[in-house]
Amino acid sequence: MTRKGTTMQALVVYESMFGNTEQIARAVGAGLATKLGTEVHEVGVAPRVLGESTELLIVGGPTHAFGMSREGTRETAARQAGDRLVSQGVGVREWLDAFQFPRWCVAGAAFDTRIDRPRIPGAAARVIARRLRRAGVSPVLSTESFYVSATDGPLLDGELERARHWGEAIASAWVRRPLGQAFGAVFDSVKAEPSPVS
Repeated sequence: MTRKGTTMQALVVYESMFGNTEQIARAVGAGLATKLGTEVHEVGVAPRVLGESTELLIVGGPTHAFGMSREGTRETAARQAGDRLVSQGVGVREWLDAFQFPRWCVAGAAFDTRIDRPRIPGAAARVIARRLRRAGVSPVLSTESFYVSATDGPLLDGELERARHWGEAIASAWVRRPLGQAFGAVFDSVKAEPSPVS
């Protein structure tokens, strides 16, 4: 519930190698912004302390080695991306390690990008969601994955629209909740079909 005298806001934090996850994050932010004040930040410049008016935290990144990126997987991606590299410093894993979770109730959701290929296990969103849940962030919706055609992209047709709709669904779920009620549902596990991407 928003504290008196503040405006509720949502913060979207993303990590992106080739720009695909950035596009998804901005589309999610556009969906959230239909109902909420929303900021979208690349993980390297994202705040590590929430403002008092921020009550929704949406975090996403590419799937690397069956989960969140690590320094080694980012170095590999950086060599592939060259001048296109978006996230040039820390990843979501390190940002979550350093983030100071607030004392007030925060709700959230997690997303990832992954390659559109079956039978490859793991998902960054699932790991991010677990970290958020352990820190006391109440889930709004299940995790969501958005797909690319190859390691460096591009996104599959329709994924940006789907990301915007997901952002709208998060905002709607938050706005329509009974005042003072925290979300108690557990993040659903997503189908395991990822590969290191975006």
